[in-house]
Amino acid sequence: MAQSRGIPLDTAAIFSTAMEAILYGFSVLMFVGTMWTLTYKRRMREINRPIVVVAFTLLILSTAHMIVDIIRIEQGLVTYRNTFPGGPAAFFADVTQVTFVVKNIIYTMQTMIGDGIVIYRCYVVWQSVWIIIVPSLLWFGTTVCGCIAVYSISQATSEAGNIFARATGQWITAFYAMTLASNLWASGFLAYRIWRMERNVSAIRTSRRGSMMPIVRVLADAAILYSVALLSALVCSVEANNGTYVILDMV
Repeated sequence: MAQSRGIPLDTAAIFSTAMEAILYGFSVLMFVGTMWTLTYKRRMREINRPIVVVAFTLLILSTAHMIVDIIRIEQGLVTYRNTFPGGPAAFFADVTQVTFVVKNIIYTMQTMIGDGIVIYRCYVVWQSVWIIIVPSLLWFGTTVCGCIAVYSISQATSEAGNIFARATGQWITAFYAMTLASNLWASGFLAYRIWRMERNVSAIRTSRRGSMMPIVRVLADAAILYSVALLSALVCSVEANNGTYVILDMV
């Protein structure tokens, strides 16, 4: 059984929740900007309703995750501080806590929706099913691993105090690895396709207005940042480092 190491779990809980709150604030601002872009001076039938539904769903999930983390902090540091065997550190290490299971369910759902959007955008740009076969298979594998990981966490008994135990750790590691691979594949091909389209039309364009390169840069920057976060989570998971708790909340 792998023993966890790194930042103490009670410290990790405080730090990760603080960072999550900051990033949540940014996500709300981005949501408002997205809604304004999708709806400003547009009639109801002109609005892309599926995208609006997805945006609202992600906001609701992010809000729910934030609330669960606040409740978890309150329980670990206030409610059960002096009554839970082992104190706050042991509370936050207990993977069978309802709040920990729920937050992992929410994170899995967020990952499924987010990865699905990236794959769908890749399909829309390429207009080819073949290009998304690999990321779709990875998406399916991520879904399976995420569901098994959550179930294993909820059913943990003797190793409830160690998320890196073999019963849970192997599925979490596989989850991170496959979602990382899926995002790199879909985002890479998406950015490449847009770059090729921009290159093809640049020869006949009379000015730089209407260039799609800013879109490519935004996609590349977002993919890099997200991939770095996932890679960090994967490394922490493999090394049984408690930093994975912090990254989980930030992602």
